[in-house]
Amino acid sequence: MKTILVTGGAGYIGSQTVKELLEADYFPITYDNLSAGHKEAVLGGEFVLGDLADIKQLDQTFKKYKPEAVIHFAAKVVVEESVKNPEKYFENNVVNGLKLLNVMLKNGVKKIIFSSTATVYGNPKRIPIKENDPPEPINPYGLSKLIFEQMLLCYKKAYGLKSISLRYFNAAGADPSGKIGQDSPKPTHLITRVILTALGKYPYLEIFGTDYPTKDGTCIRDYIHVKDLAIAHILALKALDKGKYSSVYNLGTGRGYSVRQVVEEAKKTTGIDFRVKEGPRRAGDPAILVASCQKIKKELGFKPKYSDLKTILKTAWRWHKDHPKGYLG
Repeated sequence: MKTILVTGGAGYIGSQTVKELLEADYFPITYDNLSAGHKEAVLGGEFVLGDLADIKQLDQTFKKYKPEAVIHFAAKVVVEESVKNPEKYFENNVVNGLKLLNVMLKNGVKKIIFSSTATVYGNPKRIPIKENDPPEPINPYGLSKLIFEQMLLCYKKAYGLKSISLRYFNAAGADPSGKIGQDSPKPTHLITRVILTALGKYPYLEIFGTDYPTKDGTCIRDYIHVKDLAIAHILALKALDKGKYSSVYNLGTGRGYSVRQVVEEAKKTTGIDFRVKEGPRRAGDPAILVASCQKIKKELGFKPKYSDLKTILKTAWRWHKDHPKGYLG
């Protein structure tokens, strides 16, 4: 079994990827400080409570487990927060990421899958967005991810580090088994907030901006099921092993849904006509983000199976109904 170090493996996407690694006969080592993750979400492998800022502990973890590759999720990811507190995002997403790369090289590990984001594109010039479209992030979160992508390219040229950056569009849903899902004290993902509103956790769902240049005035996003997203990391690992891959791939479905469309479908899925309130735009939100996914389909054989909106909402609804207190119950 190949050992893979998963930074941030106790988080929403990280824990799903750990599950997929186990099912694909890899041995995952989760390295997480639990600032946003949950140890209960890690369904196997080994768990190390650690922070990327702690170079000594990180180095000890590499020496103990001798991973063949790294999947790097650990990051701050809230766009609005990054606008208010960019220092936090550059410190964690760039500085700590650099520490990870240097410890990898010190221990002879030269393969990494990076959890990037479609936010690097900013306000795209065309839809769907292709990987060769110019990245122009409009918030510190997106910029921090782009900087790390560029660092990876520099490390490839200088040190032979092999990497694949997966630019996620909107991860959503929960594992179809019902075992793991998204548990956040202050969720910002639309679908999670929609489901929690239907469950009565919030008095209403606020739509942030209704004056965007879209058909119904609300933002349009490309939603990809968290299980499909996690499976893509397995495909990326295999591509690194074969030496046939590109440095960057979009990871979405190629189809977008507006906020209003998600709300209406959620009301059908849950059977609850929850209250909706219109509010102002959030800082740093592009109007439309929809991926061109032809490259990852052609080169890595990616075929999303769970990413239709109904399945995403159905699995999220099941998780939150069965876990009203998240992983606590």
